[in-house]
Amino acid sequence: MKEAAPGADLFLIVGAPNSSNSMRLVEVAERAGAKRGLLVQRASEIPWDEIDDIGTLGLSAGASAPEIIVDEIIDAFRERFDVTVDLAVTAEETENFPVNRVLRDIELTTADMAFVNGNA
Repeated sequence: MKEAAPGADLFLIVGAPNSSNSMRLVEVAERAGAKRGLLVQRASEIPWDEIDDIGTLGLSAGASAPEIIVDEIIDAFRERFDVTVDLAVTAEETENFPVNRVLRDIELTTADMAFVNGNA
């Protein structure tokens, strides 16, 4: 976070508002140089009318945020802006968090399975 935040006009953190880890990431992003940090759970929570003039967006997630939600947010930005993704991997995550039971029990479509298997 400390390496990725400087120079970001906006740094989005994907996570739950009751997650102290996610809230702390927003604080760290702002203290590390992001002009603004914002916590969102889904792409639908992004205040699009407030971010039309950003040049650099940072994006990270709390520890238990599903990667599919991060991808959803990237796709939402791609629908609205000309996006270039620069993956800045500063740490390798080795912890595995199980997917929430509600999400596990959702029946996947053929398209979903192609995405999960990297064939999308």
